[in-house]
Order: sequence, then structure tokens, then C-alpha cells
Amino acid sequence: MNYDIKMEEQIKKIPEGTKLLLHACCAPCSSAVLERIANHFEITILYYNPNITEEKEYEKRIEEIKRLISIIHPKYPVHLIEGRYDPNEFWEMAKGLEKEPERGKRCYKCYHLRLEETAKVAEELGFDYFCTTLTLSPHKNATWLNEIGEELDQQYKPTYLYSDFKKKEGYKRSIELSKEYNLYRQDYCGCVYSKRDKEEE
Repeated sequence: MNYDIKMEEQIKKIPEGTKLLLHACCAPCSSAVLERIANHFEITILYYNPNITEEKEYEKRIEEIKRLISIIHPKYPVHLIEGRYDPNEFWEMAKGLEKEPERGKRCYKCYHLRLEETAKVAEELGFDYFCTTLTLSPHKNATWLNEIGEELDQQYKPTYLYSDFKKKEGYKRSIELSKEYNLYRQDYCGCVYSKRDKEEE
């Protein structure tokens, strides 16, 4: 399945200015995603990432998102919702999966945790669509993310916007924009396990 083409087919049928809740992991990923779709949707970013186990890192990432929003000027304004920060939600989810490798079962559950919260908030606040920046990363499984999004589409009122933002050199563009805006780029996903694996590597 080419989820990038599927997204483009969806967008053709969606009126401009439609409200979309975009789950975001960090500013670098958000930069290329916003450049791609922010002139079609009125976007609110949801920063919900309990997987980030160091509060200093969590704060650093959200401050960079705030700064990014302040310096870009798409057709429609970009808003921000800071989700609750409770690493215990991640620890509970990861129980029994501590030794799983990156991109394994633990990551799948983490995707689900963050996407389901996005769908819930989108429904509560009356958004038309929800989506995530996670598909921009070459380290994330876009097929899993879209399958989860499709499942949640059936459970919650807002429609899931399919994506594979790494297509059309999206990841490369995020690197370029990070340099242009001088954005902080972390070198690990955010959880203690990804940091562990990065240090071992």
C-alpha cells in the first residue's frame, strides 16, 4: 500500500480549512509535515509523548515545537495542545517488553498509545481528521502506524488521514528545514530503551 498516494487521494476530497489534529513527536518531523499539508488544513498539533522519560528532554522538544510554530506562516494558523505528561503511562504499556528490540512489539504498542490519545482528543474537541508525524521517520513502521490509524478510525468519530510523510524525500526535507530554522534534532526516539540501544550502538 502506498499511503502517500492514499493521503493525496483523501486530500483531493477534503475542503480546504478542514480541522485536523496532528500528533507530533518533535519539531524536526513537524517542520516537513507542516510544510506539506498546513496550507490545506487548519492544524492543531497535539504534543503527547509519555514515552519521553526525561522531563528535560520532553520540555526541550515542546519548546522547539512552539518556536517552530512561531516562525512559520502557512495559509491557516497552526495551534498547539500540550497533552498530559505522565511517563507512568509508558512504563505501564511497556511492562514485559523491556528487552524487545527497537521497532518491535514495544514500539507497536507505543504507536497505539499515542495515536489512540490523538483520536480521543480529536473526538472530544470536534476535529474532523487526525494524523501523526511519526510516519516521516525512516525508523518508524508506516504500515503499522496506518493500520492502527485505520483501526481507530472505526472506533472514534474523526477520520484518520493516511500518511507516509517520508515519501517524496520528506525526511530529507525535515533535515533541511531543521538546519534552516536551527532546530534541535535528537538522536533517539525518546524512550529510555531507544536511548539505551543508541548508546550501545
